[in-house]
Amino acid sequence: MQSDRTLLLRRSDVEQLLTFRDCIDAVEEVFRLQGQGKVPPSGILGVKALGGGLHVKAGLLPGQKDYIVAKLNTNFPNNRARSNLPTIQGVIVVYDAENGRTLAVLDSIDITIKRTAAASAVAAKYLARENSSVATICGCGQQGWAQLRAMRTVLPLKKIYAFDLHQRAANSLATELGSELQVEIEPVHDLPGAIQKGDVCITCTPANDFFVHRKDVSLGTFIAAVGADDAHKQEIDPALMASAKVVADSLEQCWAIGDTKHAIAQGFMRKEDVYAALAEIVAGEKPGRTNDDEIIVFDSTGVAIEDAVAAAAVYEKACAATIGTHFNFAA
Repeated sequence: MQSDRTLLLRRSDVEQLLTFRDCIDAVEEVFRLQGQGKVPPSGILGVKALGGGLHVKAGLLPGQKDYIVAKLNTNFPNNRARSNLPTIQGVIVVYDAENGRTLAVLDSIDITIKRTAAASAVAAKYLARENSSVATICGCGQQGWAQLRAMRTVLPLKKIYAFDLHQRAANSLATELGSELQVEIEPVHDLPGAIQKGDVCITCTPANDFFVHRKDVSLGTFIAAVGADDAHKQEIDPALMASAKVVADSLEQCWAIGDTKHAIAQGFMRKEDVYAALAEIVAGEKPGRTNDDEIIVFDSTGVAIEDAVAAAAVYEKACAATIGTHFNFAA
């Protein structure tokens, strides 16, 4: 590849190059490096707009070759109904950390979907009971499908309860994904009952008010709380957060957004009540699950290192496979 060229990768290229297994392994490794103090802090910036906004997440990824990676994603929750566009759209830019050269520009949607699910799967590997076989998914959109594909990679799931406010979405997931994963998936109307039956509960909704109540969660449940990626979003009862072992993808982000933020703001928790960052557990600095009765919540707000490691993996695989289009910004 010529040194002045930038690689352009479409969403279909990224989908082809990044498997769930590859993404899970990469995300686990970067959390381990972070827990060992080998990854510097990331940066985040948000801009609000009418009906949505833009988030910028940037991080430095050390390795055999160092990269600086920045993701620029817009999030407009009403896009599908208003203009038949995806809720999330954006790009990821990969730079050479030695000289700042723009190495690649990638569509961000597939990476965002997969790295979010991969983080939940990594958390489940360390925090869910090893024999977890029943899961409840709350939210059956694209992220719900990805979460289950990733969870099935690390847990022996045999039964899944699917809940969505739009019954058609739950039915579609049950029919199509159940066949793909060879797992029984049952659409449900009774969410509290489904949560009570599950070893794992995954929430990936745009909810602004919590719907997973403390009284409905059985001992030993692992909860991947994924949807509250902005300050106004909330999925988990603050009383449940206060009584559970809470593990954050990023302590600073979860104090500012996510379900932890709401529990702190309402006086149920203090910052120091968060048990650990996921990186500490993956690196072996703190134990994960210590008994089968613990209720553990993984507060997932989405961190830049997940995007960085996934994008770098895609870039390197694309170079090796000569996939993508090259262009010159200076031309």
